[in-house]
Amino acid sequence: MSDTTTRGVRIQVRPQYVPEQSDAGNSQYLFAYHVRITNLGEDTVQLLSRHWVITNGQGKTEEVRGPGVVGYQPTLKSGETFEYTSACPLTTPVGTMHGEFNMVIPATGEKFDAGIAPFRLAVPRALN
Repeated sequence: MSDTTTRGVRIQVRPQYVPEQSDAGNSQYLFAYHVRITNLGEDTVQLLSRHWVITNGQGKTEEVRGPGVVGYQPTLKSGETFEYTSACPLTTPVGTMHGEFNMVIPATGEKFDAGIAPFRLAVPRALN
């Protein structure tokens, strides 16, 4: 699990291996990750874009950038939360992800990056 707060924006990530959509024999492993974004600050914030750094078990790194998350650019007032689930395919049974969400305070136009602490993607030992 990953849990980081940047300028009042708390980002929690819980990864999970998805065995029914994986094929270890062909080096295909799918990991879902559930993200919870909570605005603990006083200012309303909006998520503009995402940046993920994905590293597989062999050290190969891939970067993913794009607008919003799962088709949304949520705006969160103080105390509000936005949650979503997405997935990441890997060619190894272990890896890591980290990154940031580019945020803006609509009232002032000020932008900042809310960090996402590294979290581990791993097939449970009982399955490998």
